[in-house]
Amino acid sequence: MRILLVEDDRMIAEAMSANLRDNHYAVDWVSNGKMAEEALMTQPYDLVLLDLGLPGQDGLKVLAHIRQKKNNTPVLIVTARDDLDSRLSGLDGGADDYIIKPFDMAELQARIRAVLRRNGGQSSLKLTNGMITLDPMSYLVEITGQDEPITLSNKEFSVLQALLSRAGMILSRADLEDKIYSWGEEVESNAIDFLIHGLRKKIGKEQIKNVRGVGWMIPKERANV
Repeated sequence: MRILLVEDDRMIAEAMSANLRDNHYAVDWVSNGKMAEEALMTQPYDLVLLDLGLPGQDGLKVLAHIRQKKNNTPVLIVTARDDLDSRLSGLDGGADDYIIKPFDMAELQARIRAVLRRNGGQSSLKLTNGMITLDPMSYLVEITGQDEPITLSNKEFSVLQALLSRAGMILSRADLEDKIYSWGEEVESNAIDFLIHGLRKKIGKEQIKNVRGVGWMIPKERANV
């Protein structure tokens, strides 16, 4: 999952980014509204974390511009403004949630999971296609028919999460790189292939289908007949 963090305070941004990366998210940080809008025009994101007290252009105006452009990327407002008018303006303006600084990172993580779950049409916290079950809380994978859960590396978890959240769809190498690498991270040409190889060894080759020359896919859950 890739997140755009819009925050003008470097210390806060660095602390949030480090925590989010430790929790398997790729994070791009910008410090003002103009940079945020430019980033959203060039890169797809799963979520925007948006401060309101931004230099030059207030965060509520940034939110309005995002929604005016028919960009439906989920937005979680992260701000020190705790007055009712600001909260109502943010939520009525198209934000998916609103959290007030200072906050505990555990609460932010829970809010992020809830927003992503709602926007992905999921009723359960866990991701599953009936054979593979991925738990974003414990970072463990369960395979139907196997007794013991499987532990993954951070990047393996991110790749499997991206594939499982779009079960039945083929994701290319570029698609997966976009989901798991932040700006500035060095990406070796065979990094995704290496991660897929490791995943298939751990969870079984049959769980991830290689569509030669196109990408990879996890089969969608079959309907009961």
